[in-house]
Amino acid sequence: MIEKYPSKLLEDAVEAIGTLPGVGHRSALRLALHLLGQPQDNVHHFTAAINNLVDGVHYCKECRMISDSDTCSICSDPTRDHKTICVVESVRDVMSIENTGQYKGVYHVLGGIISPINGIGPSDLTIKELVERLRTLQGQAVEVILALSGDVEGETTSFYIYRQIERLGVKVTSLARGLGFGDDLEYADSLTLGRSIVNRIEFKP
Repeated sequence: MIEKYPSKLLEDAVEAIGTLPGVGHRSALRLALHLLGQPQDNVHHFTAAINNLVDGVHYCKECRMISDSDTCSICSDPTRDHKTICVVESVRDVMSIENTGQYKGVYHVLGGIISPINGIGPSDLTIKELVERLRTLQGQAVEVILALSGDVEGETTSFYIYRQIERLGVKVTSLARGLGFGDDLEYADSLTLGRSIVNRIEFKP
């Protein structure tokens, strides 16, 4: 059944809200009507925050984490171990690991994992940037932690990265498998994830 709207502006708002993940048509309509019932200042603050997020957010030039400046707060922190680099799929994974309080190194955000079925190859990720970053650290005692999901795509990505960096003289480790096969980092509880980082093991392709 085609929904009839009393206002084209309402219809446009519902369509826009409905593009968000997990938001169906009915939920989008409910949210749009909720916004209409709020004070204008509240709605303007909400939309301004979204605009600022899209227009003002930076990606850290070192690790590709989102940041309010060119270098994120983690990479610019002199107390962090800059010779231990944890490779993750997404910004959410960085947040999950940080919430454990168990990791004091820095990160490298790939922006996804290799997934041929979804048309994502190595060139679509920041693997080249990781290799270049490691080359600037050659001759130093560097550890790369491959903290990717344990499913087939995550393991494929880890293996590909290992092949790209194995000749750079870095130590390559992976999370201890307190995480089950196929688990995503963002859904792991902090205790399990923290232990997986602390008890990480040598990566073996």
